[in-house]
Amino acid sequence: MSQRKATIERLGAFSDGVFAVIITVMVLEIKPPDRSTFAALIPLWPTVLSYAVSYLFIAIVWMNHHHLLRFTDESTPRLIWINFAHLFTVSLVPFTTAWVARTRLAAAPVFVYASVFFLVELAYLQFEHHALTHAVVEEVSPRTRRLARVRSFIAFGLFLTAMFASLSFPQVGFGLVCCAVFLYLRPDLPGTREMTQTT
Repeated sequence: MSQRKATIERLGAFSDGVFAVIITVMVLEIKPPDRSTFAALIPLWPTVLSYAVSYLFIAIVWMNHHHLLRFTDESTPRLIWINFAHLFTVSLVPFTTAWVARTRLAAAPVFVYASVFFLVELAYLQFEHHALTHAVVEEVSPRTRRLARVRSFIAFGLFLTAMFASLSFPQVGFGLVCCAVFLYLRPDLPGTREMTQTT
C-alpha cells in the first residue's frame, strides 16, 4: 500500500512541476514597456488580461487535479497516460495566450484559445472519470458523480460556443471562456465535503 501511495505521490509531484513550468513560460511573455510613463502600460492590457485569465485557469486546473488525485491510491498505466494527455493540452495554453495578447483578441487567436480550453476540458473529463470510477462510494456519493458530469457538459457547451462565437465576436468568445473557467472554482462538489474535512 505504501508503494502505491509513493507512486501516486510521484505522479502528483511530476504534474506540479509541469504546472509550475507552464506558468513560468506564460509570465515571460509580459514584456516591460520601453517608456517610463504610466501611459506606456495601457497598450499592455491585452497581454495582462489574457495572462490573468490563463493564470486563473491553470490555477483552477491544478486545484481540481490535486483534488481528484486524492480519490485514487494507485498510478495505473491508463491514469498515467491520461495525465500526460491532460498536461499536454494545458501546456498549449501559453502559446495561445501569447497569440491572443499580441493580436489584441483577434478572431482566429481567440478561436484557437477556446479550442485549447475545450481540449483541456476533454482530457480533464477522462481524468475525472477515471479518478471517480476508482473512488469508493463512501468518498464520492452518486449525487456528486452526477453533478460532476453535469458541470463537465456545461463547460463543454460553453467552450464549444466560445469557439464558434469568437469567429464573429471574439470578445464574446473570450467572455464565454471566462464563464466556463469559473465553473471549476470550487473543486469539491457537494457530497465530498465530509471526506475533505476528515482527511
